[in-house]
Amino acid sequence: MTLRVVFRPAARAELDGAALWYEDRRPGLGAQFITEIDRAVDLAARHPDRFPFKHREIRCVQARRFPYSIFYRVEPGQIVVLGVFHGRRDPEIWKARG
Repeated sequence: MTLRVVFRPAARAELDGAALWYEDRRPGLGAQFITEIDRAVDLAARHPDRFPFKHREIRCVQARRFPYSIFYRVEPGQIVVLGVFHGRRDPEIWKARG
């Protein structure tokens, strides 16, 4: 069963900002970034308990090609994406969203 996916506004802004950054670097790379993040989020939605806890009830799935992690919380019938974070960002930011 695939759970519904809900993005917090801050997570959506991070995703959009990173996609624009990649697109500015090379045309088409932003779309590839979005595709990879979608793949990782879909995997989390299909197997929400598969990925490790990173802080309290917040879990993390990593993108393959890009240095990004998707932090999410499992709720009844859905996963809530709290952050789409580059590996070098301060983890205290996504922890505060939990």
